[in-house]
Amino acid sequence: MTYGCTETNKRIDLSLFPAYDSENPEMREWSKPMSESAFRSVVCCLLAIVFPAQMMLADERAAAMVYTNGSAWLNGAEAPKSVAVFSGDLLQTRLDSTASIQANGSNVMVLADSLVKFEGPAVELEHGAVHVTTSRGLAAHAGDVTVKPVADSWTEFQVTDVDGRVQIAANKGDVTVQDDKGTTTVTQGQQTTREDTADNEKKKKKHGHRGSGAAPAAGGGIMSSTPAIAVGAGIVGGVGLWVLLQDSNPVSPSCRTRNCQ
Repeated sequence: MTYGCTETNKRIDLSLFPAYDSENPEMREWSKPMSESAFRSVVCCLLAIVFPAQMMLADERAAAMVYTNGSAWLNGAEAPKSVAVFSGDLLQTRLDSTASIQANGSNVMVLADSLVKFEGPAVELEHGAVHVTTSRGLAAHAGDVTVKPVADSWTEFQVTDVDGRVQIAANKGDVTVQDDKGTTTVTQGQQTTREDTADNEKKKKKHGHRGSGAAPAAGGGIMSSTPAIAVGAGIVGGVGLWVLLQDSNPVSPSCRTRNCQ
């Protein structure tokens, strides 16, 4: 008897049923080993749990598209002309290239010679400059400096971070600038400069060779990567398909194979 996704794995003791007839199809169905049925039940439960979880994870992480103009790197590898980006991905442009990160309600233009980490509701500017256009309040971090729109309306601003000196320009709409000294508002058409007091020596060491190669790949668990999601879904789907294609003819105690007449 089945309750939810669990099922007994014991064979029925036929000695308790004197009227048992091995030629009766109904009786033969009762004598079917429970292990096969339990296996089917477990696989069905896995399919019901794993696939929605994989889809939710993919939807959560697949947040934007990148379109490159010239050569650029994504997580240390040459980026194609268009590619999906996920939270934690690193995008690097060369001296002669730019890239556009397009998300729902936001566009981030990554200018030449820049290194940016995509974080979903924000971008982290490691070096270079970004031009942000957003109606969703997308923020930009440059070290310990955070720039974000005052309101969830169309706002355009540019952030430049070179050697620890952060420049902010509010092109359309007002933005707030937050650092270790507090929070101030930069009104439309104005600009300001902040010093990034985060470990500047560490940043200089990290980007000292940025002109000669790509940035290292972003970190993260292997099971959270897109290939791992696809492989996991494929394995579970393949097992589920194999189970569904198996012959469902019952097996009786008097015939241990499916070839009995």
